[in-house]
Formats: sequence, structure tokens, C-alpha cells
Amino acid sequence: MPEQSSATPSWRHNAITSPAIDDYLYDMLPQRDEVLSEMEAEAGKRNIPIVGPAVGRILYQLGVMIGAKSVFEMGSAIGYSTIWWARAVGDQGRVIYTDGDPKNSAEARRYFDRAGVSGRITVKTGDALELLSEQKQEFDIIFNDVDKEDYPRVLRLAIPRLRKGGLFVTDNVLWSGRVTENNSSEATTKAIQEFNRLLYGSSELFTTILPIRDGVAVALKK
Repeated sequence: MPEQSSATPSWRHNAITSPAIDDYLYDMLPQRDEVLSEMEAEAGKRNIPIVGPAVGRILYQLGVMIGAKSVFEMGSAIGYSTIWWARAVGDQGRVIYTDGDPKNSAEARRYFDRAGVSGRITVKTGDALELLSEQKQEFDIIFNDVDKEDYPRVLRLAIPRLRKGGLFVTDNVLWSGRVTENNSSEATTKAIQEFNRLLYGSSELFTTILPIRDGVAVALKK
């Protein structure tokens, strides 16, 4: 796998596309606003896991395409992807932010205020799987970006809480290419491999993996 430059933020090269293609894709992106740009800089400096702007645009696009008004986000960190979802659902929509770290939640709230979307977001601090299991409603979109060992469990929780025609979206499903290691003993890699098999094997979902950044799975509930 190609080495990541020390000047390259952690949300950039992940050995899925060639560095030249990756650079081209990111160079084509329009400049983000002040809040998102600051969050990208902070994530790069502090190695905070965020999806980055290329995937952020996909999230926004998916939300707008299906007219999403309810999003449950699992593993929100400082709220970068949350802002993309919040902008997609509009003034009448609702996004539930979840993260286990109170410091992340507090930082995210400040960004939401500055981005003008705090009124669309419910912040919940705690275990994302437990918080999802408590939900009685069906969501338009469930976004999965928690600890990778939990991915198979998330799938089982998410399907019954997703409306027909809704989307189950998951980040990091190519895991820097390690999903190709058939005899991997690493628990994280094995969990993602199992998750991907379950996604494609589900009779309730129609799944595509987009090979951008670290791999984004988009699964439509039939």
C-alpha cells in the first residue's frame, strides 16, 4: 500500500484509489465553508476520524435524492458528517448525533451552532448501538461509522429501524484494502469482511460499495 504523506490529512489517501486519482478527486471539489474547512483542518491536525469532503458530498447527495427527513448517525465524532446530513434534511428534518465521548459532543455542539444547523440536530452521548436499539421509529437513513468490530451487530439493529426505500450507509467498508486479506486474523478486518458479506447476502437490502476514500456502502431497503 502506498505510504500516506505526513502532509496529507488522515481522511485522504487510504490505498483504495491511486494517490494521483485521489488528488484529482479532491482538487476538483469546491471550497467548503469556514466551519467545515476548520473541522477538516482540526481532524487532520488531531487525527480525528471524519469522512472528509468527498464522502460528505455523497452523504448530502443521498439525503437530498431520497428526500430524507430523519437520519440516525452512529459514531459522529466532532459532527463533521452530521452537518452534511443536517443540511440535506432541511429545516423540517431531524438528525440524531451519537458519540460516546462527552468532549466530542461538546465540540460538535459548538460547530453546529456556528454552522446554523443546531436546530435540526439532537445530540445523544452514549453507546450508539444502545441508543439505536431504543428507537421505536423508522428512519429514512441510518449512517454507520462506529467501532468496526460492531458492524455486524449494527446491521441486525439497523434493518428493522429503516423504512422501506430508506438507506443504510456505512463508512470504511474497504478498510484500506485489508478486506482483500482472506486469511486475516485481525478482529477488525474479519468483522468488516463479515459485515460486507451480510450486506450483500441480505434479502432485505440492495447494496453497492463505492470505492471512494475508504469505501462507502450504500444499501437500499427493499
